[in-house]
Amino acid sequence: MAGASVHMQHLNSRVGVTMATATTPTDTQIGTRVQLPEKTRNSRVLVLGATGRVGGSTAIALSKLCSDLQIVVGGRNREKGVNMVATLGRNSEFSEVDVNNVKSLEAALKDVDLVVHAAGPFQQAEKCTVLEAALETKTAYVDVCDDTAYSQRAKSFKNSAIAANIPAITTGGIYPGVSNVMAAELVRAARSESKGTPERLRFYYYTAGTGGAGPTILATSFLLLGEEVVAFNKGEKIKLKPYSGMLEIDFGKGIGKKDVYLLNLPEVSSTHEVLGVPTVSARFGTSPFFWNWGMAIMTSLLPPELLRDRSKVQQMVELFDPVVRQVDSFAGERVSMRVDLECSDGRNTVGIFSHKRLSVSVGYAAAAFVMAILEGSTQPGVWFPEENEGIAIEARELLLERAAQGTFNFVMNKPSWMVETNPKELGLGIYV
Repeated sequence: MAGASVHMQHLNSRVGVTMATATTPTDTQIGTRVQLPEKTRNSRVLVLGATGRVGGSTAIALSKLCSDLQIVVGGRNREKGVNMVATLGRNSEFSEVDVNNVKSLEAALKDVDLVVHAAGPFQQAEKCTVLEAALETKTAYVDVCDDTAYSQRAKSFKNSAIAANIPAITTGGIYPGVSNVMAAELVRAARSESKGTPERLRFYYYTAGTGGAGPTILATSFLLLGEEVVAFNKGEKIKLKPYSGMLEIDFGKGIGKKDVYLLNLPEVSSTHEVLGVPTVSARFGTSPFFWNWGMAIMTSLLPPELLRDRSKVQQMVELFDPVVRQVDSFAGERVSMRVDLECSDGRNTVGIFSHKRLSVSVGYAAAAFVMAILEGSTQPGVWFPEENEGIAIEARELLLERAAQGTFNFVMNKPSWMVETNPKELGLGIYV
């Protein structure tokens, strides 16, 4: 599938970008820098929230993946911004931007070709201000949204993006994001190789501590505790209590078995709709184990209204953050994703993605989506990662390779017994 051709207004300080045809892996392998197509060389990418953990990690990953990119560090704190520019080195600059101010956003977007929105949290946000500004200025867009309501609101701008001839991806981080692409690949393989039909899709996530991602991730976790969990069972939409339904899941080598709990995550609704799988759910767990207990207790004791109030949640984050950072210092920040697909003929396949550092891995995940758009694998419109128009099928393998840089365990489309820690052999090559 050829990518979109996007012709942006050519200003004195702006590079006109024409999207090239999506490429397959050649010499753009993990561990090497990418050579962009000639017409996308020196593209300017603005990373909003680049003075924070997720945005900063994205900016660093982009600088390592492609030396041709001009990276604009967007944030409100000039001192932190200047420090990030010093870290990135040449081909970078700081731009003072307030993501809640339309005029500030549009001014910052006028001389860039793509904007990455990593200035969360996204929960309880009333508008898609950055996306709207991107459409107004005809700027390609990626966000790392992890909120169902926000992602659905972003999707409502699909026709506006098509009219503006602008490609945009919502939920383009690690989870959701890379996990959605993993699910899409499992479903595609099942439909081409299996005699059955995909029936059940389950997302399992684990991080040690907060994954080194700081107060924003902590705020996101608390805000999610105030949301009813949406899941699907045989095509029927059901609502469940957050941080309930505990399961012990084997994340394979380097991680092992971990307890995970139901959370309201956007990939459940989007993959159900896009991939047509009737039963879908998502669970998340952390360590040390007492964090899981604390999250479950908060869900039971605190009123949902409190957990949905961003200002009150921010006060809680400020209270807990020093303790969390102390625990993170010995808990580490390992991250693992496991995506399971079951088919009607008994076929059960798994994808696993494990990395020692979430704060690094999330940057490569978001950067992989940025590169995919710049290389032309995304058509005009607003897309979820698992949609063919979001990431062209032939571009998925390269995206996953880039996102998986530094992983110690990355496997796709394998039976569960091949990826779990200690599978038991019954004999004759049969495992349980």
